[in-house]
Amino acid sequence: MKCGAGVAKALAGNISPKSRLAATLLAWFLGIFGAHRFYVGKTGTAIVMLILSIAGIAGLVTAWVFWWLFWWPFGGGLFLIAVGIWAFVDFIFAVTGHMKDKEGRLIQKW
Repeated sequence: MKCGAGVAKALAGNISPKSRLAATLLAWFLGIFGAHRFYVGKTGTAIVMLILSIAGIAGLVTAWVFWWLFWWPFGGGLFLIAVGIWAFVDFIFAVTGHMKDKEGRLIQKW
């Protein structure tokens, strides 16, 4: 047995078969809707992101149509800002190879 062979085999078991490029692109373009989290199997948090995004967009549309409801733009905007930050952090994790799939394996293969 060669030096480091056991370490390489152990590390290979912790690598996800999911594509890092796909996770990165989904996080960048559809991140606020949780598409990247659906892709890696984290369905629960993906649904939370999707609901918050829809609520934020609905709040902004409602405020645009009914301009006298001044509290909805703030609430809708806050939802979108929060989900946008969350998606951006996930994007950074995906680009750097620190994002994990639902089994806790790192997504590192491009």
